[in-house]
This record gives sequence, structure tokens and C-alpha cells, in this order.
Amino acid sequence: MTISGARIIINNKNGIIIQKKNIKKMNKESLEKMGRMRLLGMHQAFKSCIESDKSEAFTNDEMVHHLVQSEWDDRQYRSLQRGLKNANFRYSASIEQLDYSDNRGLDKNQVQRLSSCDFIKKGEDLFITGSTGTGKSFLASALGQQACLMGYKVLYANTAKLMSHLKMAKADGAHLKELSKIEKQDALILDDFGVQPFDAQSRTLLLDIIEDRHGKRSTIITAQVPVKKWHEVIGEKTIADAIMDRIVHQSIRIELYGESLRKKQKTGSVILEPLL
Repeated sequence: MTISGARIIINNKNGIIIQKKNIKKMNKESLEKMGRMRLLGMHQAFKSCIESDKSEAFTNDEMVHHLVQSEWDDRQYRSLQRGLKNANFRYSASIEQLDYSDNRGLDKNQVQRLSSCDFIKKGEDLFITGSTGTGKSFLASALGQQACLMGYKVLYANTAKLMSHLKMAKADGAHLKELSKIEKQDALILDDFGVQPFDAQSRTLLLDIIEDRHGKRSTIITAQVPVKKWHEVIGEKTIADAIMDRIVHQSIRIELYGESLRKKQKTGSVILEPLL
């Protein structure tokens, strides 16, 4: 006679068959309940153990740890995928792909410090400026995706398209909801800032965004236009002063130099980054 937990099982052939049937039934029920409770990582791990007959190799404590760890890893992965999808990055980029050629003005030590995302934690702003094709968007996207990996909420947007979207939302009475969504992002990437001049409505919307985020959330801006000319790009002096006063004084700045990566590609040079 063998004691298994609180159950007493007759140690003969029929008893073993009954026990195996009961265990198979319990495992099936457990898998069904895991699926219904959306414990997807745990479900897959337990199913794999059953199918490979590895469950007996675990102690009870090891099995619990294995199932919990599998569920944790699965949720972390799905959270990351949701974050990347919601960020709506135009480009796939990573810190490891960055090119630190001497003539670019890109300091590896500074990038490594930024990749810790402490500036996002502190709600600091980052400006990346430089001529077209020097990799501004790629750098911003790489930092944005690094932030996603670290669990921060990020939103990437082409500035002109975002303003157009918000103006349409305002016409429908939904712009406050959209502004609230933007305010909640740990990092907002405004790409191609100033490529199109701001009209009166866009200026007001931009001020709303900056005001909501000032001192609380990080904003990453990429622009071909130097920061000193942003007043002209924004337009109306009072609003431009209000916006610049909130974002310029304590911002982190990177200015990229060198030839356009597009031009280098045409001449046959090796390009480590996409042409952004």
C-alpha cells in the first residue's frame, strides 16, 4: 500500500491503471482551467511537461517554480510586444546597431547613459538635431525601443501627422481623450519636428502636449532645424516662448553631423543603420 498525499492507492496493476487515469483526468482539467484563466505561459509549460514525461523529474517545489516562472516570462514577453505595437514605431532599431563613426558627433558613452533610460525616469527631454539622412530618427527609435524593453510606455509620432490627427479629433470632439493618451506616455517621440510650419491650431495643440508633459514625462524631438531656430518654426511669439521655456533649459541635446547616409549608400559605402 502506497500513501500519496492524502490518497491511499492499492499497489497492484489495477490500482496503478486507475491512478494513471485519475492523474490524466486531473491534468486535463488543470490545463483547461489554466486556459480559461488565461494563464497561457503556465498552460504551455505544464502541457510540455506532460507531453515529454518530464513532470516526474520535478519535485513539487520545482514544478511550482517552473510553472510560475513560465507564466511570468510569458506575461513579460506579451507586455513587451504590446508596448512595441502601441508605440507604433516606424522603424525597427536597437542600440546595438548604432554607428559611432568619428564624424557623426555621436558619443558612445552618452548613448550608453541614455540607454539606461534614467532621463525618461526623471522626465527629462532629449533633442536630436542634424541634417537629413544623418540617422536622427533611427537613434530616437533605438532609444524608444530600449525604453519599451525596460517597461516604459512609448509613443512614436511624425509631428505633422500627429498634429493633423489631433485636429481631426478636435473636430469630432475627441481631442481631449487623445491628449490624455499622449500625456500618459512615459516617452513621446516627436519625429521630423518643424518639417512643416505650425499653423495656429497646431501651435495650440503642441503647447497643450508640452504643458501636460512638462516636468513629468520625457519628450524626444528629432529635427533638421537647429534648436535656436525653433521659435521661427513654431511661429506666434507668445506661444513659441511658452513652449520653448518649458522644453529647452534642462534638455539633453545631440547634434549629428556628416554626410547623408543615403548619399553614402549611393557611393557604395557600408551602412550600419537604415536610411532615416
